[in-house]
Order: sequence, then C-alpha cells, then structure tokens
Amino acid sequence: MKQERFDKIISTQFNVSRRDARIAIRRGKATLNGKVLRDFGTLVDVDSEITFNGQALNYKQYIYILINKPKGVLSASSDKKKQTVVDLVPENLRRNGLSPVGRLDKDTTGFLIITDDGEFAHKAISPKYEVYKSYIVTLDGKLTDDMVKAFADGIVLADGTPCRKAELSILSENIARVKICEGKYHQIKRMFGVVGLGVNELKREAVGGLSLPEDLEEGACKELSMEEIQSIFTNC
Repeated sequence: MKQERFDKIISTQFNVSRRDARIAIRRGKATLNGKVLRDFGTLVDVDSEITFNGQALNYKQYIYILINKPKGVLSASSDKKKQTVVDLVPENLRRNGLSPVGRLDKDTTGFLIITDDGEFAHKAISPKYEVYKSYIVTLDGKLTDDMVKAFADGIVLADGTPCRKAELSILSENIARVKICEGKYHQIKRMFGVVGLGVNELKREAVGGLSLPEDLEEGACKELSMEEIQSIFTNC
C-alpha cells in the first residue's frame, strides 16, 4: 500500500502550496479517517479517508488532461505576461506540477496533454519510443507526389539537421496529413520550407492511438482515463 507524507498529499491533491498545506494542517483543517491530524509529516496510506477544508479526497497519483489548444496560447506551465495552456485548466482539475507534454507553437492548435507525470511525458515525446503525432496542415501551394517521397525518405532541414522518415498524405490540393515521431523546433514548418511550401494552418489531431475528440471545443479540457492514456502507445 502506497504511503506519502500528509502535507504532500494535501498539497498535490488539493492544489495548494506545501507551506499552505502545513499551515492548514496545523490549524486542524485536515482529517485522517475521521480524526483531525495536525502532524503534517506523518506518513499515511494514500487510500485512507482524508478531508481538507471539508472536501473529501479522491486520490490520484497523477492526472492527465487533454486540451484542444487554441491559437495564441503558450505551451508552457506559466508566463508572467501571456496566457498558457495550464491557465485554461478548470479549477476542478488543477493541481501542483502540471506541465504540457511537449510543445505546440503559439499559432498551432489541437491535441495537447497536460500532466504532472514526468515519466509519461518523457515516453510520449521521446523519439526513442516512436509515438507518432498526426497533424493536419494547410499550405500556401500545391502538394505533389515528389513531396510525399521526400518526407518518406527523410527531410534534411535548411541548417543541415536530418529528420526521421515522416508520413505525408495528400488530402486535397493544399491540405495534408503529416505524421512524425519527433518534435524539433518548428519542425513541420521547416520541413515544408525545404520543399518550397509555407504553412498557413497547423493542427495536431492525434498522438499515438488517441485522437482529439470532435466535440472538444477549442480551449476546452477533459480528464483522460488510464485506458485512454495507454491507447497512446498502442501504435508504437
């Protein structure tokens, strides 16, 4: 049975700082199995009956949140001047340590996971695990079969950086689906730049075996189940 310090449980699960958690515990604001516990350093079973400020705990070691990222929002945990994806997480899903898994450019929209599970984040974005990310790309010119082949062979960026083989599917004259398993800086825009096209719109639609729900509006979030998280790795 997993045990954690009482102040850590209160801090992570109720989205308060460790300092504030300790102060509240000392003031008798938290209970363990129906009794007030003031010793914030006590190791307790995480599946115990715990309340904080009258709110019952539903313990989750980690949380996984899918957001349909809108344009103009930073893929960051915080920023002093600009809105971030973590700012869009509703209060009932907030907790300490949330970060986006990878980055989408400021003007890129679509599928982005926010979590406090660092091990999962590493596995999802590391090229080693070959988790493919799928994007819909609107371009400023006509797509050709030669471009499909160039992506399949592996694009070499203008600065000489090689990219892994990528899948380019032509959906219409100037709209494509691109699948890549790495995330170099502005990679898709730079790859299309090599073949002479500019990117007008870029939306991520899926990561691995998990797709962005059609009914999830831009800026909206949903908590993912463990089954959904595991499905990300089904195509690896």
